[in-house]
Amino acid sequence: MSSHKVAAAKPARRRKPVLRVAGHAQAAAQVEASVSAATSDDARRLAAEIRTALARGQLEVLSPEALQALMAAICRLYSAQAEAGASHELLGPRSGVTATDAMVVASGLLKAVNLAVFELGMWQSWTGR
Repeated sequence: MSSHKVAAAKPARRRKPVLRVAGHAQAAAQVEASVSAATSDDARRLAAEIRTALARGQLEVLSPEALQALMAAICRLYSAQAEAGASHELLGPRSGVTATDAMVVASGLLKAVNLAVFELGMWQSWTGR
């Protein structure tokens, strides 16, 4: 038998079905949405626990390291969302954050990254933010 006839006599191999990209993307989006919802729920629970602790006068509800990690993550997320075009306010209408709270945090953030209020003002005038 010639090699051509031997090759023709072999049974055809079945090909594995290929995942459709659209279906895969949809599944990935569903997973991402459920992870996002779970993370948002966790964040709301943590915020409630912190508010409760503050109401009880418990100022050590988070270690300094945990507070730094949380503040850094929130700053990075808000900045990324703003750069991507999100237009939501940083604080909701009933956040309970006072002007003094905002100034203390803003001052702490500027100090942490070695910026002065003047530099913030210049950046705001350049960017319109």
